[in-house]
Amino acid sequence: MRYGGLRPRTVGRRRTGNHVISLLLVDDHPVVRNGLRGMFESVPGFTVLAEASNGVEAVALAAELDPDVILMDLRMPGGSGLEAIAELQRRGARAKVLVLTTWDTDTDTVPAIEAGATGYLLKDAPPEELFLGVREAAAGRAVLSPAVASRLVSAVQSPAPSPLAAREREVLALVAKGTSNREIARELFISEATVKTHLSHIFTKLDVNDRAAAVAKGYQQGILGA
Repeated sequence: MRYGGLRPRTVGRRRTGNHVISLLLVDDHPVVRNGLRGMFESVPGFTVLAEASNGVEAVALAAELDPDVILMDLRMPGGSGLEAIAELQRRGARAKVLVLTTWDTDTDTVPAIEAGATGYLLKDAPPEELFLGVREAAAGRAVLSPAVASRLVSAVQSPAPSPLAAREREVLALVAKGTSNREIARELFISEATVKTHLSHIFTKLDVNDRAAAVAKGYQQGILGA
């Protein structure tokens, strides 16, 4: 799949202030994109910069518009969401990718998060859950719908012994709840620098690059419990 060189027609407006979260909507169904646009534009604090119908367009528009959050479907003709997420990671894109799809199978969820998605929500999520998920993703926090989290847990048949120390498991459990580094430090009575050190060790031991992937791997390996 070749990326780059595309300049699809953009719609919407750029962010009007730092408090406004800018979005790129990526889905191959126009009706879905229109519905999402109407939903987000009806709520203060969000602005939709553009829409894309496949992963290739998404990568090109992300480079052009630099959105805060990309709402990404996975299975699209002309360029899948998974390929786009990996390409965005390769390019070092600033945007956080929040997968929004109907697919919650193990073959979809884990690869998407391991590729670099900040979170994973299902299209039947209520609007408030979606709004909160976008805000959390924009803040760099891991987002997993309860259904996806439960599926990741149930997929663990025989969890291996945890590679994490007890304190690292505590930190990971708080990360899974969307807790910030500052809040983790306060909760565990440690410094933020120590929290960052624990996170670095967690990423290394789980062979992941970010918080969302660490949470996904934690569920997959049974570290976060059933």
